[in-house]
This record gives sequence, C-alpha cells and structure tokens, in this order.
Amino acid sequence: MNVVNDTRSTLERHMPLLLGLLVALLAGKALKKMFWTAFGMYWALRASGLHPFG
Repeated sequence: MNVVNDTRSTLERHMPLLLGLLVALLAGKALKKMFWTAFGMYWALRASGLHPFG
C-alpha cells in the first residue's frame, strides 16, 4: 500500500509542472504557426503589390 500511495503522491506533486510544460509547448507551437502564417501573408501581399507598408 505504501508504494501505491508514494506513486500517487509523486504524480500529484509533479502534475502542475507537467501541465505547465504541456501548455508552454502548445502555446509555443501556436505562436510559431501564427508567426509563419503572418510572415507568409506579408510576403504574398508584398509580391502582389497590394502591401500597405512602405
């Protein structure tokens, strides 16, 4: 019984860290995708001559 209780308490102790790392990873992937999408749209507008920036 002690082994089960120790395992459960270890999992509960590390769960916030694991969830935080998962959220950070997913947020990083989303930001990377948003950056490359915006970058591609900027270059597409620039190449077409429709870009509003200098």
